[in-house]
Amino acid sequence: MTARAGGEPTAAAPADGPPVVELSHASFAYPDGPLVLDGLSWALPPGRATALLGRNGSGKTTLLRLLSGGLRPASGELRLRGEPVAHDRKGLTRLRTTVQLVVQDPDDQLFAASVEQDVSFGPLNLGLEETEVLARVEEALDALDIAALRDRPTHLLSFGQRKRAAIAGAVAMRPRVLILDEPTAGLDPHGQERLLEVLARLRAAGTTVVMATHDVDLALRWAQDAALLTPEGLHAGPAAAVLARAEHVAAARLRRPWGLAATDVLRAHGLLSPAAPGPRTPEELDGYAG
Repeated sequence: MTARAGGEPTAAAPADGPPVVELSHASFAYPDGPLVLDGLSWALPPGRATALLGRNGSGKTTLLRLLSGGLRPASGELRLRGEPVAHDRKGLTRLRTTVQLVVQDPDDQLFAASVEQDVSFGPLNLGLEETEVLARVEEALDALDIAALRDRPTHLLSFGQRKRAAIAGAVAMRPRVLILDEPTAGLDPHGQERLLEVLARLRAAGTTVVMATHDVDLALRWAQDAALLTPEGLHAGPAAAVLARAEHVAAARLRRPWGLAATDVLRAHGLLSPAAPGPRTPEELDGYAG
């Protein structure tokens, strides 16, 4: 499956400011394989929560790795604050102090003996003074609510704890953009809620957060913006508007979000005005009863 540039504007930055990082007309194919992404453009403005959605094999992980510098576009370019990123040591170091990717499986990212050692690895590689490294580690452990686990061997952590430890390692780099590949996969509902609370705190501190997910209900609830990868291209914009486009959602082999269906029912029964936002969760729906 190849995601091409869509036939409509897909990634215009809203009034929050110019993009922190963006791909411009980027294409990519793995060796001896077909194009995965073809002429795709996508920009991430500062301070936004964005959900990236698409079916398996649509290119979501490839797109995230292009944005974070793990892969290099075959054509087009990656830009950081409007400047092209050079895929050399200096250019990638500059990129990774701004953009951090957390992969789906935390066991692919955690490797040190303890949580504290793992979280400190990135800042140490930046050549920071010991006091600065310690400050960043403390900050990241507190942000992810795992300070009590600092001395715990990583292999003794629960799955949810390993997820948060992996994110803490990225947060310790103090990125302006945090990219998460399927961060809620494998978490129970309580674990998902704790993770969303963490992401809310990071966003409140000014971090741009991008989450790849298959969960349309989570995307509608959590994200300000959404981007749908379909065979026809990338369709991006405000989350509710993007997810309301039935043809794009179907092309991505996703279902309609529950909240949008509930909103239509409420409006049809005169319980919600056309201009009012609808419920995003079953809990919010309780407010419309009676």
